[in-house]
Amino acid sequence: MARKRKAVVREILPDPKYGNVKVSKFMNCVMRSGKKSVAEGIVYGAFDVIGEKTQKDPLEVFLQAIDNIRPMVKVVSKRVGGQNYQVPLEVSEKNGQAIAFRWLIGYAKNRSEKSMVERLAAEIMAAYNKEGSSIKKREDTHKMAEANKAFAHLRW
Repeated sequence: MARKRKAVVREILPDPKYGNVKVSKFMNCVMRSGKKSVAEGIVYGAFDVIGEKTQKDPLEVFLQAIDNIRPMVKVVSKRVGGQNYQVPLEVSEKNGQAIAFRWLIGYAKNRSEKSMVERLAAEIMAAYNKEGSSIKKREDTHKMAEANKAFAHLRW
């Protein structure tokens, strides 16, 4: 059903500790069941671990890790003439950031460290060093888009 007008995008306030909107959005993605204080503890705890282990500013490490994970293209399934084609599409900055957050949190959950703080910190540091599961997912997505470049004319 079509909208009469465009949906209003709510303004997200920057997080209290670092004053960064991306950190605040990431915190909202980590949050489950509206428990923001738990999500804050996880994210800030992971940032503390990153700061101790890398001796660098955890905010810079986080932002670089997100840029390393963020995909440039994605593949979307499109049905044409009774067949499904994987059509490569470019990803906008906003959508790419959301995908990067999703991958980072998902692969952090699957790690073997004891607490979510340690898992998240380890996955962020791995992404910063251009290694780890989330980077592999990005590379696989790019390879799939490259392989299906022949179907790019089917984009809508």
